[in-house]
Amino acid sequence: MSTIRIEILNPNALKLIEGMQDLKLIKVTNEPESKLKTYLRQRRRNAISSPGLDEITDLVEEVRAERYGEK
Repeated sequence: MSTIRIEILNPNALKLIEGMQDLKLIKVTNEPESKLKTYLRQRRRNAISSPGLDEITDLVEEVRAERYGEK
């Protein structure tokens, strides 16, 4: 068995997928969203501007230094 992720662009395609599921050709499951994705979406929604990659990297490095000590 293999797993793939599909983005549905046309609503009519969903009907085809549901039909294949009814015929027991495929199994459709919804993946729960990770806590990190949920947290980031909430933070970005409430923020005036999203932090850049450099800002995130700096913050992660600070936390790692505190937690594990600088090496």
